[in-house]
Amino acid sequence: MSHITHKQFLRFLHEELLLSHDSIAIAQRSMEQTQGPLPMLLWQYGLINLNQLDKIYDWLEDPSV
Repeated sequence: MSHITHKQFLRFLHEELLLSHDSIAIAQRSMEQTQGPLPMLLWQYGLINLNQLDKIYDWLEDPSV
């Protein structure tokens, strides 16, 4: 994920899914340690539900939607 795309992704999480900056930061710290994908870590920590996880993967496929 490029720097610009990563910033857009974080903005999507915050603005579209209404995740707090703290929730995103928790998953990002874990991602650095485990090298796991951020969407799955958000779900594993219970920060998003399956519907939101689907929305994330849909957005990752086509951010213009």
